[in-house]
Amino acid sequence: MARVVCVHGIGQQHTGERELHGSWHPALSDGLIRAEAGFALDASDIQCVFYGDLFRPPGRTLAFNDPPLDASDVADGFETELLLAWWREAARTDEAVLAPDARTLARTPHVVQRALNSLSRSRFFAGIALRGLVLDLRQVRAYLCDPDLRAAVQQRVADVVTDRTRIVVGHSLGSVVAYEALCANPEWPVRALLTLGSPLGIRNLVFDRLHTGVDGTSGTWPGAVEQWTNLADEGDVVALVKDLRPLFGERVRCQVVHNGARAHDATRYLNTAEAGRAVADACEAD
Repeated sequence: MARVVCVHGIGQQHTGERELHGSWHPALSDGLIRAEAGFALDASDIQCVFYGDLFRPPGRTLAFNDPPLDASDVADGFETELLLAWWREAARTDEAVLAPDARTLARTPHVVQRALNSLSRSRFFAGIALRGLVLDLRQVRAYLCDPDLRAAVQQRVADVVTDRTRIVVGHSLGSVVAYEALCANPEWPVRALLTLGSPLGIRNLVFDRLHTGVDGTSGTWPGAVEQWTNLADEGDVVALVKDLRPLFGERVRCQVVHNGARAHDATRYLNTAEAGRAVADACEAD
């Protein structure tokens, strides 16, 4: 019966709802302190929706058991286009990353390999193994393109939201999940949506593939929420479009925050005063 429902993003297939709660609850509690909210949230006030297990191959229990993926495993179409979009954004925000159109002495047979090589040198993707990056691409594609998987993830959210829920928080791909869930359930008593490091504004790949309810159009306001706050770090490559207002309307409160070297980290978003204020505004009326 949580007041705050949190939805994780990509790359969480080896965690779980309790493990995520263990890091998200204290981070958000610190955000409330930064916001001078004047109240705290108990552990029971926050619940994490977990769907990472839907991407975890049966029988594999450790990360090193994942298949040895490389550039040849990046599929043409969606996965390649998203990879190149990340590459362009990384080059824009990180001087260590060579732009896609730059000429180099080192020649590689495929543009996908060039993209992976470049991103491996970026601050943003430095801690992610190549196979992890390929798996992240696959997870985004799977959610947006596999209707059965999408329905299963959406059901996980519906199972957690109750009459007591006041705000849904979505990080990374979880912001897409949260947005679609609210669009599909306008009867929910949720007052606010908080999106962190969101890819919702990426045209063609994400925005134009959204499921937004009865009318089926993109850019729909998410259900009955009164406030939508979107936080993005300038160096967050996943959040390619920092300002969502041109696509979703002027009511979206878009703010840029500074997360240091871990630009896409969920806890660094959650412990900001901006995140704390969004949650406080949604919950303090109770």
